[in-house]
Amino acid sequence: MKLIRFGDVGKEKPGIQLANGTKIDVSNFGEDYNETFFETNGIERLKNWLKDNESKCPSISEGTRLGSPICRPSKLLCIGLNYAKHAAEAGMKIPSEPVLFFKSTTAIVGPYDDVIIPKGSEKTDWEVELAVVIGKKASYISKEEVIDHIAGYVLHNDISERAFQIEREGQWCKGKGCDTFAPLGPFLATTDEIKDPNNLNLWLKLNGKTMQDSSTSDFIFNIQESISYISQFMTLLPGDVISTGTPFGVGLGLNPQMFLKPGDVMELGIEGLGVSKQNVKAYQGK
Repeated sequence: MKLIRFGDVGKEKPGIQLANGTKIDVSNFGEDYNETFFETNGIERLKNWLKDNESKCPSISEGTRLGSPICRPSKLLCIGLNYAKHAAEAGMKIPSEPVLFFKSTTAIVGPYDDVIIPKGSEKTDWEVELAVVIGKKASYISKEEVIDHIAGYVLHNDISERAFQIEREGQWCKGKGCDTFAPLGPFLATTDEIKDPNNLNLWLKLNGKTMQDSSTSDFIFNIQESISYISQFMTLLPGDVISTGTPFGVGLGLNPQMFLKPGDVMELGIEGLGVSKQNVKAYQGK
């Protein structure tokens, strides 16, 4: 199944994208795609509900805004430097263990929402990433147990402000958690939709020019290794989002470096997980 959420910001409703691309409203199922939904076997319950109710679900009109396919999770956790070529272009050594950082859940937006360059930013960057959505509470799990704890997968653009992230004192989170810095979607694909998450093509274009084009087969730490590792340090809850790193081709690694500016358009995709698109705008606040 492909889970979507649609509607105005803060008022999103649950939906499904069917195999033929049609989107339907499943609000009458009575649940949003949140922690409770995932921990109570919501995906399977929704599948069963659709057997009797799909024909009664209204279609979602073209042009309707899509939000994040997951209602705000308890955590949005990311793995840094998880592709060897990206580590090299960033001038950093290949890590011996996964590098972890958090993004603020307030950074989460829909797949076609605008990305806002934050106040004082001069080095806002792009990063196409495969993200994993946790389906079952995970603590101290083995690599062999990981797949049973996954609800599905989603496309993520890990927007990053490099000066905030690298050039200022403190942790990476300052450059990762700004508003609009985590577009998710267009949909969450359940595990049966993705045969091998460790072998998916992913790409990003900036203003129509391909900047990133790689495969998750280049992971330093694959999905099983990464999720098992993280679970040794913290409990992962249903609905949590784990983003698995970006391949080479970010603005930081170019010579000369290049960063996002108002008017830019990012388009990105992952095999089996659809395509998202974000327009870049300047911060308009005080």
